Amino acid sequence: MKKIFYKITVLALIIGGFTSCDNELDQVPFDEFGTENAYVTAADFENAIRGVYASLTFDSFYGGSDSGGMLDAPDVLSDNVTFAQKGRGTRRTLHNWRYGASDEPMGGLYERAYQLIYRANVLLSKSETFEGENKANIIAEAKALRALAHFDLVTFFGKIPTQSGDANGSLGIAYLTEPDPLAEPARETVGSVYDKLVVDLKDAAANINADNGAGRMGKDAVNILLSRVYLYMGQWQNSIDAANAVTTPIAPRNKVVGVWEDGNQEGLAFYIPVEAPILNNSIGVTWSQGSNTTLIPEYVISFELYNLFADDDIRKDAYTFQATNANNGNLLSFNAIKKLYKRDGGAPGKVDIKIFRAAEASMNKAEAYFNLGLEGQARTALDAVRTKRYLTPPSGETGTALRDAIRLERRLEFAFEYQRFFDLKRWGQAVERSNAGDLADGSGTASDQLSLPAASNKFQLPIPQTAKDLNPNLVQNPGY
Repeated sequence: MKKIFYKITVLALIIGGFTSCDNELDQVPFDEFGTENAYVTAADFENAIRGVYASLTFDSFYGGSDSGGMLDAPDVLSDNVTFAQKGRGTRRTLHNWRYGASDEPMGGLYERAYQLIYRANVLLSKSETFEGENKANIIAEAKALRALAHFDLVTFFGKIPTQSGDANGSLGIAYLTEPDPLAEPARETVGSVYDKLVVDLKDAAANINADNGAGRMGKDAVNILLSRVYLYMGQWQNSIDAANAVTTPIAPRNKVVGVWEDGNQEGLAFYIPVEAPILNNSIGVTWSQGSNTTLIPEYVISFELYNLFADDDIRKDAYTFQATNANNGNLLSFNAIKKLYKRDGGAPGKVDIKIFRAAEASMNKAEAYFNLGLEGQARTALDAVRTKRYLTPPSGETGTALRDAIRLERRLEFAFEYQRFFDLKRWGQAVERSNAGDLADGSGTASDQLSLPAASNKFQLPIPQTAKDLNPNLVQNPGY
């Protein structure tokens, strides 16, 4: 009886989310009069898919959360940031890899991702009654969003196929395709989950509109995600083919700074505008709060990473800024993180959320071509990004130097953009942090923990204990 009560509570949270989040999107709260009456007209399905998108902006998914979500956790867990003593101490357990099952690191993301999946599955289960001309596109959007949520879950809570020889047979997640809130599914293998991701994304890529407008995925966004999934699977040619289907141009050098201040949308394949009716809310404190002269950073760019940006690399201006704060008569200086901070002249936290960019297609191709032994094609794909970032771009590397250049540029291009921890994980590399401190000149205090061995179980976060309490068929990750 207690279990039934918990599940009804979870169902109420899921369905209640439609009302609260969809109101922000000017949606009809159709859960109030039952799903049978909700999915009748084309407008109902349009409202429903917007409700699925609204799930992305939940606080601990892509909406920003002090406990960690997609916007910060992949960098907090990695070597890109240093814990700032001036901040409030958020995500410190996550940053120091001191989490256990009861701590529920990323528990909010786990819950919110499955809420999105539930919404997508409800829509898909009702789609046979939908006769609107936009039917194929909306079904494709639902499958793409379902895949994105499952992908984010499996990268945190399971291994990545290229991570180790046993990864495909190891514990993945439950891949849900039916809207049954009382189901108690077991975890599937990593290999099975990735196969299902490919099926959903290929279906989506074949049927989604080329452009669905701001705040919604289109064909390029789906193909970028599909290319990334294939890259993680080690299916190099498939990753290249998906990336080659992307038509959005890479942002030119003179537009890069403006992208992160919302001055333009060059190179963006999928982003969520902060204004109504899409989000109409601040994403909160991702990295810092306060102004340039009163900054309170939660994390700062690591001194090591900051110095990897060449002086003629426009990303140094686009991704970082210099800030200060008085402290007992002393002026503290920081190498602060500009991404997701604010618009030029705007309030902190009021900024669009960028999820997929065209540059990833080229970076995925560069890595995949290299792994196929096609170094010329790999350099060409790499230089397609580098020529738009440097005044004098490096080039000409071969062999191991080329591999390292590809990995370096991937780190620089997607710093503070939800990928670094997963890149280290899939390459089978340890997290090795600099022992430099949190101040701009490398002094100050370093992060508490500096090294996470490649074989550590902490690369797979624990399944939240509350989820295991609800579903006895969930098996915990080894080591927790």
